[in-house]
Amino acid sequence: MTEREYNQCVNQYADNVYRFIVKNLRHEEDAKDIVQTAFEKLWRNRETVDNEKSKSFLFTVAYNQMIDHIRKVKRISLKEEFGEGLKTVHQTHSNTKKVLMEALNQLNETQRSLVMLKDYEGYNYAQIGEIMGLNESQVKVYLHRARLTLRNYLVSPENVL
Repeated sequence: MTEREYNQCVNQYADNVYRFIVKNLRHEEDAKDIVQTAFEKLWRNRETVDNEKSKSFLFTVAYNQMIDHIRKVKRISLKEEFGEGLKTVHQTHSNTKKVLMEALNQLNETQRSLVMLKDYEGYNYAQIGEIMGLNESQVKVYLHRARLTLRNYLVSPENVL
């Protein structure tokens, strides 16, 4: 991969990788760090990474970094206590977006990643399996279970849009 191809890769995939990570982590600064690390690893391995496989390489590295980050945060398990005056005020979002985000939050990390890669990023089963280290059958089964969970949550009377 040449420097020019690397720069094209950054321009083409940076937003997609960031969107995928921030949707799963729900923390912008951590997502930026993970994306930066993924591109740094691509740069360090640019001689061995084929330009046609750079997108898959980036998503794989970013996904693995995200999992490592989640594990680290769980180990640390810091509890932050905020005073009344320090709470941040969040923007009001449409009810639909809120319900969809709550539905995604019902899924575990793997299921949420599968849904995001398949339905949001448009990867096929083989590519998702390569990114997440699963075989194609596992991807299909886990994705099916995730969609069932989403459907059951979204059709419950209190969440019907």
